[in-house]
Amino acid sequence: MTSPRITIAVDGMGGDHAPVSVMDGVALALVKYPDADFVIFGDSQKLVPLVEARGFPALRVRVQHAPSVVSPEAKAAVALRTGRDSSMRLAIDAVADGTAAAVVSGGNTGALMAMALFVLRPLPGIERPALTSLLPSRNGDVVMLDLGANIECDSDNLIQFALMGSAFASAILGKQRPSVGLLNVGSEETKGKDSLREAARVMKDAGQLPWRFHGFVEGNDITAGTVDVVVTDGFTGNVALKTAEGVGKLYSDFLRKIFQGSSLLCKLGYWLAKPAFHTLKERLDARRYNGAVFLGLQGICVKSHGSMDGIGFANAIGVAHDLVKHGSNDTIKAQLGQLSTLFGAGLQEG
Repeated sequence: MTSPRITIAVDGMGGDHAPVSVMDGVALALVKYPDADFVIFGDSQKLVPLVEARGFPALRVRVQHAPSVVSPEAKAAVALRTGRDSSMRLAIDAVADGTAAAVVSGGNTGALMAMALFVLRPLPGIERPALTSLLPSRNGDVVMLDLGANIECDSDNLIQFALMGSAFASAILGKQRPSVGLLNVGSEETKGKDSLREAARVMKDAGQLPWRFHGFVEGNDITAGTVDVVVTDGFTGNVALKTAEGVGKLYSDFLRKIFQGSSLLCKLGYWLAKPAFHTLKERLDARRYNGAVFLGLQGICVKSHGSMDGIGFANAIGVAHDLVKHGSNDTIKAQLGQLSTLFGAGLQEG
């Protein structure tokens, strides 16, 4: 039986190294995802020669001209008002009108969030979409949200994030009933803000949920892999994410300097351990975790880090592909109905 085709809209001009890195990513994705087709939006004079040079099959890759580009410095409100003919906006529009099932962009994060929210709209029952991604841990990858879309959240928002995060973990990580923890300053029930304690109380008393509620987790539980899904407000999540990224870079810099300026014996030790360091580098490669999702929209929208090369962009495409293939939005809708039964209509009304 032939698998249904999955069409992905791509912002061909978004990212530090676009459009070359975008095209490199599409080239890799064409091989890895044979059921995927692509509509690439951007300056056709730049995109078409790149498509022809790579020999992309015409039946699977199509270029659609976009007259303008959203600049990295553009304010979200300005981009929303003036960027209607931009490569980013037209790619999002393709999802809204059903031409594509998902959109991937490495462009301006604020503009992408504003445009996607305005065009695609939140799913019924979701008050605020959340920025979601994977982080490495000792027990495999961990889903974390929100990573910056919502600075302040109430208990209903956190419960909805738990729902969306569990659906994401099921689609991307293959978890049947993911464990969920609320990020807090301690594991005790008396600690944390009112919104955290209220969300924990509701989930603890709810009975059978689509996920396993673990309770409160702390910052070190993220890398320990204590739970499959870590839920927090956007302010805390963004700080935690940037701190983790900074620690990773600091560790790499320290390691490099130690071996560069060390004795001959240490350098010999480095060469003997080089295969192990290579394995570690691959495990912590930021490209492997590229592809943050605005979960909770009526359409799949994936944000690639702007600095990514083709490998990283291909991984962002992979996130979009898997979310569509596994019907993550359908799962969220079904679970919202279940939550309505458990918690009453108040949660869905927001």
